[in-house]
Amino acid sequence: MVSASKTEMLENIRGMLRDVLRLRTEGVAYAKLSRAHGYLDGYMRVLLETGLFSQKELLQLISAERALHDGPATAVVTDDASVAPKQSGPGRAVAA
Repeated sequence: MVSASKTEMLENIRGMLRDVLRLRTEGVAYAKLSRAHGYLDGYMRVLLETGLFSQKELLQLISAERALHDGPATAVVTDDASVAPKQSGPGRAVAA
């Protein structure tokens, strides 16, 4: 049996993680999403228990993939409610 290199294993994890994030975004049935989560969790657990990867390495990989898919984890939030509605003409208000 041919063993996979560390690079191939990382690509496998990235692919499974992208699938999970895509399925979540698409709003698929819970059973399908949880199955994909289970495969990913199991694969990562094996890699952790065999010592091939550290928890820190896997968390960095997950963080990077989530940022690519969902954007940054934090962002500046503005309070749009404090802005007064714009006037489009004399006496006519336009909803913001």
